[in-house]
Amino acid sequence: MNKVLIILSLCVCIFAGCKKVDDPAVVNSNQSAIDDQLITDYITANNLTAEKLSPSDTTGIRYIVLQKGTTSSVYTSSTQITVGYSAYKLGSSTSFQQTGTYHPSFALGEVIKGWQLVLQKGVVNKGGTIRIFIPSRYAYGPYAQTELGLPANTVLDFTITIFDVTN
Repeated sequence: MNKVLIILSLCVCIFAGCKKVDDPAVVNSNQSAIDDQLITDYITANNLTAEKLSPSDTTGIRYIVLQKGTTSSVYTSSTQITVGYSAYKLGSSTSFQQTGTYHPSFALGEVIKGWQLVLQKGVVNKGGTIRIFIPSRYAYGPYAQTELGLPANTVLDFTITIFDVTN
């Protein structure tokens, strides 16, 4: 009986130590390197000056503040943002989604991770415009967005204008 309990305990410990990883960046680190290189090459080829989130940043996200904005803003995951935006596959001249004259509002925690990471840095204020280059792992990852015409692992290029910020 004791041997059965010991074997059962060992099995439980072994399986409890196994952890499924759902993070697309961890699951497919090769795609992360591909995305990062695509963004770097695009920025270089188009002679752009884009910032990293920090000097030691490993997200691969790059941004360009086109207009800082006038009203200082603090962003948290519950912050409501009213925006206008145009979204492109990196390198495409055709937008797959844009707001036009309609300006939707979102809680920052509801938008893709790439937006959250950049906006929470506070680099653009109400009234400002920013361009963000987002690796697939901080957008839709390995999941195709057929309704948007996006294949899996699409690197995105957003231009976002912040019309209002409410905390």
